[in-house]
Parts: sequence; C-alpha cells; structure tokens
Amino acid sequence: MSLLRRYYSPGNIYFVTVVTYDRKPILVENSDLFNQSIAVTKEQMAFQIPAWVILPEHFHMLIEPDQSDLSEIIKRIKLSFAGKYRLRNNTRSGRVWQLRFWDHIIRNESDMNRHIDYVHYNPVKHGLVPSPIDYEHSSFRRFVEDGFYTPDWGVMGKVELSGEFGE
Repeated sequence: MSLLRRYYSPGNIYFVTVVTYDRKPILVENSDLFNQSIAVTKEQMAFQIPAWVILPEHFHMLIEPDQSDLSEIIKRIKLSFAGKYRLRNNTRSGRVWQLRFWDHIIRNESDMNRHIDYVHYNPVKHGLVPSPIDYEHSSFRRFVEDGFYTPDWGVMGKVELSGEFGE
C-alpha cells in the first residue's frame, strides 16, 4: 500500500502531470478516446479543466475539482482511457499508465499564469510544433479566442518557464 498522502482542500486548483507506461506515445493518436474519457468522468464527478495539453506520452492539466477528490478524478480518467484503448487495440491486459501522478496546488494568480503558460508552451518545448497555435491538442486556441494570448505568443523566442512541472 502506498504511503503517499496528498493534500486537498476545497476551492483549490491543481496542476497535474500524468505519464503513460514506459512513456509509450499513444495519447495524441488516441486523443478521441482521451476526450471521451474526460467527458465520461465529468458525467460522474464535478470538476473543471481551465487549461490542458495532450502530448504523445503525457498530459498536463489544471483541474478545479469542486468538491470531488482529485485522485479519484485522475483514477477514473486513467481507467476509462485504458479500457477504451485496450478495446480499440484488441488487448485484454497490459499497463497503459505509470503509477500515480504529479500534482501541484496553484498558490496565487502568478502561479496560475505560469502553469497555464507552461501547459500551452509544452508542445513547442518538446519540438512538436514551432508555435503553440499550431498544436490542436491543447486549450491554447480557446485562450487566444478569449483574448488571453495573441496568436503569435511563444513564437518570437523561447519562453522561459521556471519551476517544477512533473515531467
């Protein structure tokens, strides 16, 4: 049994990082299953996802769990995706996710903005696209539409982000 204890408090927003088993790059090519898993979990539990990015072998999200348990939200997303992924690939067993996940409590507005920037710059950081606007598996385009970013954000030079992000 795990001795890991997480601290949760109602009203907090959490930054999470979840990684596939052996960093197998299966998420982007199965993003439809991942999005279905989020929708199914949202039907079961109350939570919001202010910002997100799905990369080939991991995802980052800011999650506002309302009164729900963050660990249970992540568990249900992982279980739902694993079941759908196994069904699609005609396999009955095998690990899909690494055990556990990394989380960070958002402390203030500056911390929130830094983590949102990290989420949206991550595809560029990993060399998947030259610009965040070019990446379809994130909330970046919604943030541009809402006026929080310009479409060329993250293009003119490397965005410096400091901190721990669970990669």
